[in-house]
Amino acid sequence: MMPKPFYQGKVRDLYEVDNEKMLIVSTDRISAFDVIFREIIPNKGVLLNAITVLWFKYIKNKKSRLFPNQTLTEALDFKTHFITDDIKEFPEPYCHYKELMNRSMLVHKTQRIDFECVVRGYLAGSAWKEYQKTKSICGIALPDGLSFGSKLPEPIFTPATKESLGKHDINVSFEYMKQKIGPIADRLKEISIAIFQEASLLLEEAGFLLCDTKFEFGIKDNKIYLIDEVLTPDSSRFWKKDTSVPESYDKQIIRDYLESIQWNKQPPPPPLPQNLIQDTYKRYEEIYLSIKKILV
Repeated sequence: MMPKPFYQGKVRDLYEVDNEKMLIVSTDRISAFDVIFREIIPNKGVLLNAITVLWFKYIKNKKSRLFPNQTLTEALDFKTHFITDDIKEFPEPYCHYKELMNRSMLVHKTQRIDFECVVRGYLAGSAWKEYQKTKSICGIALPDGLSFGSKLPEPIFTPATKESLGKHDINVSFEYMKQKIGPIADRLKEISIAIFQEASLLLEEAGFLLCDTKFEFGIKDNKIYLIDEVLTPDSSRFWKKDTSVPESYDKQIIRDYLESIQWNKQPPPPPLPQNLIQDTYKRYEEIYLSIKKILV
């Protein structure tokens, strides 16, 4: 029987390996507006894990479009916490648990930096709501006349606090983030925007626009590590390219449904219709196959 995780997030479970390493297991749970739903999306965790592994391997090992003679980790002087997703390489007893197959990663432990590093290339979500009120996002002034889905003049870095489970993360200014964690904030901004720009180039070749995404980072031995999930439909907005109205290939369709029924975004969550669960899986699968095609 599997041991109990030492931490359960909204989607991922963490298992202790030793003082230096842990396992991250992607479950089939679904969350929206920081609430976990009763329903699952079968095999969603397999897709999330596969997408994250593809990006980790690319960022670490493949020559970059932005830095043609280097990988992103070399050019920007950071590491990824990813070690392997091959269950045969997991330490005892985890190498024997078939339920971990295709939905888990062995990673380095780090000291998590408690900010989400959000990068936006297009106007959507909470950024669109804030722009309508203030013509700015997280203290960054934007031109007048933008509409939902507008491409921003350049990608912007809009951090958010990393709140405990059940609480809503809070958008903050970069200056606030820098006040709290110091000069390392500049490095996180630089790395986040560069990964966003690299991914945007690749995804456009696959027929998708990267609207926005969030990254998480940790520190180990005074080195910055990219951690958690990377450029998945749980952490990003992917839009089909060349459509008159943005068509989402992420969990935005769940958020849209919940907005349409005027749920108050507080537990308990409403039930999710079966057709919505199936549609969400199909979109996750399509973005996975598209990412696989460009990264493998």
